[in-house]
Amino acid sequence: MLDKDVLTRDTIRMLISEIKRFEIDNKAEAGEETILSIIQKMVKQRNDSIEQFQKGGRKDLADKEISQLEIIKKYMPAQMSAEEIELIINDVIKSTNAETMQDMGKVMGAAKSQLQGKADMSLVSNIVKQLLSG
Repeated sequence: MLDKDVLTRDTIRMLISEIKRFEIDNKAEAGEETILSIIQKMVKQRNDSIEQFQKGGRKDLADKEISQLEIIKKYMPAQMSAEEIELIINDVIKSTNAETMQDMGKVMGAAKSQLQGKADMSLVSNIVKQLLSG
């Protein structure tokens, strides 16, 4: 606020507002895992908005969303690389005895507990599909 950085101030206020809204709706305090899922949801929303604004030729709005996305990502833990995710998925596949695409639900369920907040779950899903089909 002292730096007069309106974009950062408004983005952080929006993040806090989402957390408080969750707490009011659920009548419970948001834990670390919940806050991470709220931040991930906001990142996904920004990515979707950026894509839509770029398709619609609204560079000004897309740039604003990109700036907000960069601010929000500062509050997320570092994301794992595809190689790190693949190592964990291989361990999960071995521990669940998964062999075919029909076992994807088991693998994703087990992997989610280990990777939630640390990796993009759509990337995890793609890696699981690749490993189970190949």
